[in-house]
Formats: sequence, structure tokens, C-alpha cells
Amino acid sequence: MEHTADEDDPFEEQRENATSPMRRLFAEYGRKNPIAFASGVSASIVARILDLLPPLLLGLAVDAIFYDEKAFSLWIVPQAWLPTTESDQLVLLASLIAVSFFGGAAFHWTRNWGWNAFAQNIQHDVRTDTYDKMQRLNMDFFADKQTGELMSVLSNDVNRLEKFLNDGMNSVFRLSVMVVGIGVILLASNWQLALIALLPVPLIAVFTYKFVQTIQPKYAEVRSSVGQVNSRLENNLGGIQVIKTTNTEGYESDRVDDVSQDYFDANWDAIETRIKFFPGLRVIAGIGFVLTFAVGGYWVFSYQTTGTAPGPFTGELLAGEFVVFILYTQRFIWPMAQFGQIINMYQRAYASSARIFGLMDEPSRIVEDPEAEELTISDGAVEYDDVTFGYDEETIVEDVSLTVDGGETVALVGPTGAGKSTVLKLLLRMYDVNEGAIRIDDQDIRDVTIPSLRRHVGYVSQDTFLFYGSVGENIAYGAFDASDEEIEAAAKAAEAHEFITNLPEGYDTMVGERGVKLSGGQRQRISIARAILKDPEILVLDEATSDVDTETEMLIQRSLDRLTADRTTFAIAHRLSTIKDADGILVLEDGRVVERGTHEHLIDTDGLYAHLWGVQAGEIDDLPQEFIDRATERQAQTGADD
Repeated sequence: MEHTADEDDPFEEQRENATSPMRRLFAEYGRKNPIAFASGVSASIVARILDLLPPLLLGLAVDAIFYDEKAFSLWIVPQAWLPTTESDQLVLLASLIAVSFFGGAAFHWTRNWGWNAFAQNIQHDVRTDTYDKMQRLNMDFFADKQTGELMSVLSNDVNRLEKFLNDGMNSVFRLSVMVVGIGVILLASNWQLALIALLPVPLIAVFTYKFVQTIQPKYAEVRSSVGQVNSRLENNLGGIQVIKTTNTEGYESDRVDDVSQDYFDANWDAIETRIKFFPGLRVIAGIGFVLTFAVGGYWVFSYQTTGTAPGPFTGELLAGEFVVFILYTQRFIWPMAQFGQIINMYQRAYASSARIFGLMDEPSRIVEDPEAEELTISDGAVEYDDVTFGYDEETIVEDVSLTVDGGETVALVGPTGAGKSTVLKLLLRMYDVNEGAIRIDDQDIRDVTIPSLRRHVGYVSQDTFLFYGSVGENIAYGAFDASDEEIEAAAKAAEAHEFITNLPEGYDTMVGERGVKLSGGQRQRISIARAILKDPEILVLDEATSDVDTETEMLIQRSLDRLTADRTTFAIAHRLSTIKDADGILVLEDGRVVERGTHEHLIDTDGLYAHLWGVQAGEIDDLPQEFIDRATERQAQTGADD
């Protein structure tokens, strides 16, 4: 089963729109951590300079003290300051080597602290900023993305950045100092032999460039397949009850196997490229080392036996100098090969940062006016003025107009897919209207701040979501400073106090993930208690009783009656008996208002509402064929849209 990154990556469009993501990462987040960055850079440089001293001091000891082939001298130290006896010179060199080791250890600690602090701070900031941006996106964005895919960005991609910013940046400066420092030392010591040692460098550069060109698209495919695996696992774990009751464990195991195999194939493809690259670099580096050893060794041997340099080479090469040269050549060639590891981490981080910044740059349809004012409620009157809304070319709601006085209850009914929920989500600015306007007490909701709008509008949905936590914490969600007495009063008003007190730990009982430990009716009453505690001036009830039994519906309806008293209320209901006493009823079909009036008026009209009432009353045989044909057509269209 083969997929390409373009086919599978749900963030392909966002990724392609992200320009210079790594440069942006450092520009926007790196500059917020100057102390950690400066500590990492400066300590890396000093630590590596100290690491370079022991071989030089060793070579000086061999040639100046042990073999007495040249004068004892230190580069920037005046000769008058240096000891004259061999024993004192040896003690000095030993002391300098000790200082280089112990001082290097201190600077290595500082280096590690700096880079870890730099990486951890950026990781934290990027994760929180990405989540903040994500939760502010339109609901239609989440309709196109799976939870596992979004989790992959917040977790895996952000962690990739941390690895590069810590290990990668650490290695960049470590290896840069080593390569530059050793290169200078080699050229200064013996430029002719240095040219032999540097022969592999162009080959390594070309080899690394080819690796980058090959591995980049493969890493993008790996990131995509990780999101697919996360999404499949998240869906299956969330639907474990359905899997068990339908006896589809084998089917789902096969589906997990498929997405896991896709990840395996993509990752193994990248691994095969990677494991070929690094041994190849070592071979090239090894050839350079062997050439240096052979040429340098022959040079030392030739000079000691004949007094002249071999072939085209000139000058002498002492044994101590040759030992130093070999030690530095080894230290020089292997860092060159390790640059491939840095490129490897960089490419992974680049693919992840492209997804992260592509997501951050995702445009939102909901844009708050910078000069927006707080919504003020006097009566709670709501007006829809020729409202039209749709996605791209598809119209969902068209020319909807209605006026609701403060304190009135208006019900929206109609077939599935008529646009009822969309009409009310427009009131909360989950979406913005394409045409027309929605006003609350003569204030266009696009001219007020979104937080103030949603603070005054309460929402109780059919699909109640409870957060992992206690019953009390879920009731107080959004009203976090509520007292225990206020929480209990809200629960009593929602007909929830009695069952809560019967729970093992009362209001401190943990509800489980998504409230799994509670029944549907219990979760719904906690949701209503949450709305009561919020005490909004305007209330939206989106099929709040459709999925509970008759007895529970009666209890919930009692609590809803208390909640809607003296409060502007919009209610969506499939069970028409729950809204027949509403002040007004709007009947929607295909996004348009086709009927409006009271229950009695609509029954007398003998239109769509009356036919829907007849369905629920069991009078199916009395329904006109035209209504049945239209219902069949609507259901077919709804299935196609889904």
C-alpha cells in the first residue's frame, strides 16, 4: 500500500505556504532567549579551543623536551616568561593540559546549560503558541482535520525542533570550531601536508548536498505518516465501545496494521538513505586519513634517513609534529563526516517547522475588529437581518430573517441538514455571515469583541463534552472562581444535585475521559448546570434532550424550564413536543425559513411542520406522498454531503 506525502499529508497546503520556516523560528523565538543562546555559543567556542590544546602541547613536549629537536616556546607567551629546565617545562605543559581539561569541563557544562535552556524555552513557546492559534481557528478547519493529525504537530513536530535546537545547534558550533580551528593549525603547521588532509573536503560537501536533496522529501513523507498513525489510533481508542460491540477488532487491527505499515515503509526508506550516507562519509574521511598518514609517515622517515623531504615536498617534518598532525587530522575528518548528522537533524526540523508555521499562518474567517467594543446587554433582543452563509460555493443558510424580543423563546425545527445548527452557531460567531447581519440589542456582533459576545451567550449542545476532572470542576468550567455553594445551587437547578451526591465522592468524583463514567442524561444535566452557573442573558439549546430516555428527558426539561425563564432562548429540537410551547417556531428547509408561527398556527397551516408533527405522532399513513418523496430526496442529499 503506497502513498506519497502529498496524498497523505493533511497539512500539505499549510506546509507549502510556509516560507523560510527555520529562519522564522530563530527570528521569532530565538531572539527571546539571548542569554541562553549567547551562553551556548560562547561556551561552545571556548570549550572547543581548550579541547584543541592538549595535542599541541603533546607535540611540543615530544619535539622540545623528549627529543630536543627544537626550542621550547609557547605561541603568545614571551620567551623570558618560560622555564629553562626540561623538568620545569614538563611541569608547565602538564599544568596547561590539566587546565585545558578542567576548564573545558566547566565550559562544556555552560554550553550544555545554554543550549538546553535555549531549546526548552523555544519548544515551550512554539507548542503553546501553536495550540493558541489552533484553538482560535474556525470550526470548519477542525472538520477537515483529525485529532491525531493535530496532536502530531503539537507533540512530534515540536519535539523535532527541540532536538535540533539542542543537539543540532550544539553540534553546529562544536564542529565549526573544530573544523576551522584544526584547519588553521594544520595549515600553519605544514601547509603541504594539510592539502593532503583536506583533499576529502570537496567530496564530503558534494556527497552531503546529494544527501540533502534525497532525504528532504522522504522526511516530509515520514511526518505525514506519523499523523496518519496517530489519527487511526486516536479514532480507534475513542470508539473502542463500538469496536467491541460490533465485533470488529480484527478489522480495526488490520487498519492499524495498514497505517503502521505505511509509516514503516516511509521511515525505512529514509533510514536506508541515511544508513548509506554515513558509512559513505566515513569511507571518504578514512581515505583522507590514510593518505595523510602514509604521506606524513614517509616524509618523517625520509627526512630522518636522508635529511630531505620526499618528492615535491619541502622542509622538515618532525616526529612530534607528525603525531600532532595525525591527531588533528583525525579530529578534523570525523567532524566533517558528522556534519551529515547535523544536516539530518536540520532536515527533520525543517519539515516539522514548515508544518508548524504553516498551521500558525492558517487564515481565520473570524477576524475581530481592532476597535471592537464590549457587548452590552439591556433586553437581550436578537435580530437576524437577511443572513446568508456558506462554504466556498456551497450555500448553507440563505436569506434568514427573524426578530426575537428579550426573554422570548424561539424554536428552530426542520429536517436533518436544514441548517438549524449553523444558524445558531452564527450567533456565537463560530462562523461569520457572508451577507446580512446579526444584532443583539441593535449591536452588530461583528462590531463587538468575541469574548464579550460568547460570555453573554450560553450554549448547551446535544453532544455534551466533559473534561477529565471532577464533577464540580466540570460544572465550574468557564466560571472558575465559583464557590462550592454556587456550584451546588447550579446543580440543584439542573436537577443534578441528587445523582451527584449519590456518586462515590460526590462533587469530587472523577468523571473519566469525556465523562465516560456518567450516563448521557447525567452528562447533559452537568452541562446544563454549567450553563446555569454562567448565567447568560441569551441561551442556545442545540437538541439538548434528543439522546436521553423519556424519564431523563422529563428531568432535563424541568431544569431547562428554569434555565430559560426570563432569558432569550433559541432551541433546536427533533422532538417537537419539547418546543410546542415556544413563543415562536421557525421551520427551516434547505437553509431557508419556509414557515414560522406558533405550534397551533403551524399545525393549522398543514405544511412541513404539521407533517413532521404527524411523523412523531405516529400518523405516518396519513402523510402526503409528496412529503415522503421530499424526505427521501433530503436524506439522499444529506448522505451525499456527508
